[in-house]
Amino acid sequence: MSLATVDRVLNGRAGVHARTVQRVQSAIERLNYQPDRLASRLARARDYRFEVILPAGANEFMRMLEAEFRITADRYVHERVRISITHVDVFDGEALAAALERLPAELDGVALVALDHPAVTEAVNGLVERGVVVVTLVSDLPGTRRAHFIGIDNYAAGRTAATLLGRFLGHRSGKVGLIAGSLSLRDHIERQYGFEQVIAREYPDLVLLPLREARDDDARVRDVAGGLLAEHESLVGIYNVGAGTPGIVAALEESGRARDIVFIAHELTPFNRRHLVRGTIDAVINQDAGHMARSAARILLASREAMPIIAGQERIRIDIFIRDNVP
Repeated sequence: MSLATVDRVLNGRAGVHARTVQRVQSAIERLNYQPDRLASRLARARDYRFEVILPAGANEFMRMLEAEFRITADRYVHERVRISITHVDVFDGEALAAALERLPAELDGVALVALDHPAVTEAVNGLVERGVVVVTLVSDLPGTRRAHFIGIDNYAAGRTAATLLGRFLGHRSGKVGLIAGSLSLRDHIERQYGFEQVIAREYPDLVLLPLREARDDDARVRDVAGGLLAEHESLVGIYNVGAGTPGIVAALEESGRARDIVFIAHELTPFNRRHLVRGTIDAVINQDAGHMARSAARILLASREAMPIIAGQERIRIDIFIRDNVP
């Protein structure tokens, strides 16, 4: 049997007798043969091209995620994979959709922080129809044809935040404020829902105030948190569903009530770490930015090469940090 015949079988090309195909497949199983993926990439005569769409702005966690993607990109250059990064205002559905539609035709994969918006849904499905693999980061779009979601279970994260806040408060009663970036972000919606469910069922002495949106902007979040503190003397807790934590810290410190309010935040950024240790933040719910960047690259590459995805390796876990276990 010639090498050319084996090559035709391995690549699913026609012109090989059924009996010969069976012999080759039997030999593959017996030898546990695995194709040389790097050699296959060399044979393509071009590198894989992946684009990462991240939010524009000063969100510290997103800048951490960007840094991890740049580290991952450097590692994958030698594997014939090119990873580029684009910044878009993800709170603007039309702008995000337009950015997706402008992506070059030869692109192989896209990872994006997604907004739940009809135009974004249409753009994601359009990319998939073109043969582009799409994965979502941090915030999901399950109603689309995206291949995979890379992020924590945000519903469970919200429930976890409620349990932490309730346990820190003990038997205190009072009002609890919720601040989110946007309820067009599915991760924020899911966190809010999980939080409200646990508070309503397990902590009847706590009164949830209506959620306030602030687009993850520090100055807006500061104004919103300052309003909560000024309007509600009985405020005992704050849960920040998204980013903008520096704004809440500033409002708490200006009010002189930083030690009286239980504050639960997301992401172990350098700022959040510092104020967790200082005691202004009581607990941080975290997702590992490095794990997310590496997972996105692995999943995009595996999807392009029809390789299996190891679910346990790619599951992004919820980390809980208090001042006593900060790494």
